[in-house]
Amino acid sequence: MSRAALLVLADGRFPAGGHAHSGGAEPAVTAGRIRDAATLENFCRGRLHTAGLVAAGLAAAAAAGCDPLLLDDAADARTPVPALRQVARRLGRQMMRAARAAWPSDALDALAAARPRGAHQPVVLGLAARSAGLTALDAAYAVAYENISGPATAAVRLLSLDPFDATAVLAHLAADLDQVAVQGTEAALRVPTEGVDVLPAASAPLLDITAEQHAAWPVRLFAS
Repeated sequence: MSRAALLVLADGRFPAGGHAHSGGAEPAVTAGRIRDAATLENFCRGRLHTAGLVAAGLAAAAAAGCDPLLLDDAADARTPVPALRQVARRLGRQMMRAARAAWPSDALDALAAARPRGAHQPVVLGLAARSAGLTALDAAYAVAYENISGPATAAVRLLSLDPFDATAVLAHLAADLDQVAVQGTEAALRVPTEGVDVLPAASAPLLDITAEQHAAWPVRLFAS
């Protein structure tokens, strides 16, 4: 294992398409729920403990060697909103392209063949982590961090927020990030004996509602 691979996977410049997505921050800014660094931190904390936790469990399970097709079905069941399922698969396709270029493996090839329209992004990320020789916990950290770094970066553009303040938000969430990564990994390691139902299924109804609304906007800065 090379822990340096985790730096590559979690790097915001890794060409996995995340830069085009706000993780729900754009509609939250428009609705006035994100106004400054303090409200951005509240938004990111809520997202981390819901969508981020679900993603952490899925990614950790894929990195631990669980069947990615079963995990992809589990991701679908945990993503009730069509707009977010489309986003997850679109990001999964882009992540797959980047991962196969960086860490070619039969497992990635097999998933790409089985899901030509894209598997859910956390599942692909977890399989990429496994192909890179990383652990389940590494995968959980990478995907959980991505779930909050995206909205924080988007807020800089949407609000002209000071980048230093946005970075401070991510630093303030370090303990929460630790908790979510460990919780997702612990659940993932139980999948072989208890099945995919043991994975986190936290919901964020407001993110679901605003995702559907945002998808219908005629003009938007971000894809989601």
